[in-house]
Amino acid sequence: MAKRDYYDVLGVAKGASPEEIKKAYRTKAKELHPDRNKDDPKAEAAFKDVNEAYDCLKDEQKKAAYDRFGHAAFDGGMGAARGGAGGFRGQQDFASAFSDVFDDLFGDFMGGRGGTAGRSRATRGNDLRYNLRISLEEAFKGLQKTVTVPTAVTCGACDGSGAEGGSEPVTCPTCSGMGKVRAQQGFFTVERTCPTCNGLGQTIKNPCKTCHGAGRVEKEKQLSVNIPAGVETGTRIRLAGEGEAGLRGGPTGDLYIFIEVREHALFQREGTNLFCKVPVSMVTAALGGDIEVPTIDGGKARVKIPEGSQAGRQMRLRGKGMPAIRARDVGDMFIELSVETPVNLTGRQKDLLREFEKISAENNPQSSSFFSSVRNFWDSMKG
Repeated sequence: MAKRDYYDVLGVAKGASPEEIKKAYRTKAKELHPDRNKDDPKAEAAFKDVNEAYDCLKDEQKKAAYDRFGHAAFDGGMGAARGGAGGFRGQQDFASAFSDVFDDLFGDFMGGRGGTAGRSRATRGNDLRYNLRISLEEAFKGLQKTVTVPTAVTCGACDGSGAEGGSEPVTCPTCSGMGKVRAQQGFFTVERTCPTCNGLGQTIKNPCKTCHGAGRVEKEKQLSVNIPAGVETGTRIRLAGEGEAGLRGGPTGDLYIFIEVREHALFQREGTNLFCKVPVSMVTAALGGDIEVPTIDGGKARVKIPEGSQAGRQMRLRGKGMPAIRARDVGDMFIELSVETPVNLTGRQKDLLREFEKISAENNPQSSSFFSSVRNFWDSMKG
């Protein structure tokens, strides 16, 4: 069966430029790739025809021979897809051709490979993290805080270029500026970071004596951070461009301030609400009364204890909690009563309590209800 014309296979005219041929090949290879046409048994053969055509037409010498003699130019084992002594060479050419379409299919997903000699020498600096501990009172009010951050800044001696005396980096001879090198292993092309330039694509013959070619130096930097009112543990504040300087003039990273609010001796926080456990005497809980409680703003609030209050009872003070971050809402404060049992009683106090217990059995409804339920439980178990 006669072979199809290579130009027809790629869908280009005979006088097409190398750029047009390469573009047509990539389009066809994407369209006919077996992974995209698993249900089409003819796709693999068509895909091989496209690669064979491109392998010929991308090479100036092969293309000139093909234009003059057609397929007859490669009879006798000279073709890229022939067996014998030319077989391994053909496999290499196919893998090289396939790597071009692999770049298009997966290059964006893998972060790209850069242009021709043009992988950018500049690398973005790292983001930094700073853990900042503040008090609950500071979280309530908000504050300006000055922090000292160890970081890497642009080298002033070489303006971040990494080169001494205004000289410029040169294209890496190992990877030709790509930042990566490829090794052929049969059908596959293995790619790894260039060991000479560490992926930068360029090398410096005369490195800066201050930064030793990195384009940046270690330095502590003081920054003023605005902590808004209402922050809580886990709040993250981003300071754009305040991270590490990039390598060789690359863009600067960001600084992230992570907030941790210390535990408070009086208040427990849940979101915007505050909880405060207040001890009261048995007499106050029984007879009722007024008490003063602290508030997070440093003030006081008077709370009325109802007569007959039980331990654990909560009372709400509206608007006395924490502000919502970057909002006008304010939480509430909850007072929880802790009825305190007196200790170190005198003999007289003990006698009075015993006497009080004898005459107040009917005034303890919870106890009466509980022990009544206990008796019913035991009676049911006996039955």
